[in-house]
Amino acid sequence: MAVITFREALRQAIDEEMERDGDVIILGEEVAQYNGAYKVTQGLLEKYGEKRVIDTPISEEGFTGIGIGAAMAGLRPVVEWMTFNFSLQALDQVYNNAAKMRYMSGGQFSVPVVFRGPNGPAEFLAAQHSQALQSIYCHCPGLLVMAPSTPADAKGMLKTAIRNNNPVVFLESELMYGLRGEVPEKEYLIPFGSADIKRYGTDVTIITFSKPVKMALDAATELSKNGIEAEVIDLRSLRPLDEQTIYNSVKKTNRCVVVDEAWPYASVGSHVAFLVSSICFDYMDAPIQLVCGEDVPMPYNHELELAAQPSAAKIVEAVRGIVSN
Repeated sequence: MAVITFREALRQAIDEEMERDGDVIILGEEVAQYNGAYKVTQGLLEKYGEKRVIDTPISEEGFTGIGIGAAMAGLRPVVEWMTFNFSLQALDQVYNNAAKMRYMSGGQFSVPVVFRGPNGPAEFLAAQHSQALQSIYCHCPGLLVMAPSTPADAKGMLKTAIRNNNPVVFLESELMYGLRGEVPEKEYLIPFGSADIKRYGTDVTIITFSKPVKMALDAATELSKNGIEAEVIDLRSLRPLDEQTIYNSVKKTNRCVVVDEAWPYASVGSHVAFLVSSICFDYMDAPIQLVCGEDVPMPYNHELELAAQPSAAKIVEAVRGIVSN
């Protein structure tokens, strides 16, 4: 096992897939000459050349459409959005072309394209650049949505995404790119629709994904000091969703806290809470709690910015509130 950063794990995945398959290309703003806004694509231009590592104009709708068309023509594009906040410019292409093309063509066209980049709040980015948009992409049939939390998961899931014959939305986080972790050195893939239990426990189930996984693990460590053992489930795959792992855990612990960086209204977290309440109602000893972003635009002031987001302290408070019931 090698210890590498999240960005290095992503780079390894892209590099290995480009070396394995000459149809894999990457395109987006600054992916080539600048080595990527977050240096994920560093060195790929020198290795594979400008025909496979392509800088684009600042036009998400345009280059996203080019990526979709290239996928329909037989290539396997990886489209990098500098941030998912900019992906809103390309939403028509993703919803009405990538997601629906196989269905509307009666299976004549596949769209093996990956849309990837940082999603959710970072620091000092204010309201227009701090949005967690996972529910928008999970809402649309025809899209697969992934949100890994560790370098190992990021590499294995991105390789799986590039090989998939359907459009995949791959959610990262700006604040996770420097995160270090063990990554297998041999070839491996992580299947979609498979959650991972990051910590086993008996008293409460904490369900989350992406950056908040670390918050949940920190909260679990704090709770254990008071004899509360939390089980932490990392969803990893948001669509398809590993519902069985969720239900098995909640039926064991009888309590559930869902954590999601997004706003509460119509979020992935609120949908997971609905599923748990529907399937596990007879097993619940307390109401399900949702720890999420506050229902406000993201403030620029750093203290307010932190207050508007989930945190380990908020998760601890939510757990204590239902374990004491």
